[in-house]
Amino acid sequence: MGYLKTAVLMAAMTALFMGVGYLIGGSGGAVIALVVAAGMNGFTWWNSDRMVLRMNNAQPVAPGDRMGLHDLVAQLARNAGLPEPRVYLIDTPQPNAFATGRNPANAAVAVTSGLMRSLTREELAGVVAHELAHIRNHDTAIMTVTATFAGAISMLANFALFFGGSRERLGLVGTLLMMVLAPLAAALVQMTISRTREYAADKAGAEICGHPLWLAAALEKIAMGAARIDNDAAERNPATAHMFIINPLHGHKQDNLFATHPATENRIAALRAMAGQSRPAPRAAAQPLSVSRVPKIRKRKTKEPWS
Repeated sequence: MGYLKTAVLMAAMTALFMGVGYLIGGSGGAVIALVVAAGMNGFTWWNSDRMVLRMNNAQPVAPGDRMGLHDLVAQLARNAGLPEPRVYLIDTPQPNAFATGRNPANAAVAVTSGLMRSLTREELAGVVAHELAHIRNHDTAIMTVTATFAGAISMLANFALFFGGSRERLGLVGTLLMMVLAPLAAALVQMTISRTREYAADKAGAEICGHPLWLAAALEKIAMGAARIDNDAAERNPATAHMFIINPLHGHKQDNLFATHPATENRIAALRAMAGQSRPAPRAAAQPLSVSRVPKIRKRKTKEPWS
């Protein structure tokens, strides 16, 4: 089903891309758009993980690292029935995390140094389990494809004013509307898919780590941190914002049409309902994982690889 959903999504976004190409250059423009879309699909499919990790300046974490991050990811991957993903750390104070990769055999989990400082071991396990759920559900490929196409469609629509063919077919008002509506349609597809998949990953992640309240507590802390701490790499690449567990750009108080993520309050409420609890607990119990407080990451005068 993961591959089928990805194929349907790629076909829909390709059709929209071709439609914009046709409006700009007629049948010739549609053919050119199809060729470009095919190239983008192939390139994105094979290089999505490296692209997103590079955009966020993620550094690999070696097995046996002093933080215990690699071992935690490996343990939870076994719980999820997944191959062990590559593990990365992003040196930014904002607490956040994401997963990427075209399939479970070629996946990576990345967390920020701010996340490591902010969470307990239990809460960190909940976040990692959420990202592994995205990998198991093949959401990582879907999210990367939508981000790539949304950006490309926006760029193509902006070219419309510079091509006479589109103005002749649509008129100036029609061309201006296309510049607004085409990127909006792509963005709405991207956002709708992202919001739906976040709820599903919350549920599956809670099952992987065994404690819904671990993830609920983590989401609360991450949302507060993301609202007040900037993530410069994410600001430079806003099309990847929907890949993070919490929107790294700004917070939303409700599930509105233009939100890349569901409201954090709604996600926490759903997780507490899974745990059979209506009010917040002071702290989650530490089972079945062997857990301890994540050590503080001290600032270094010289940049060193996390290992």
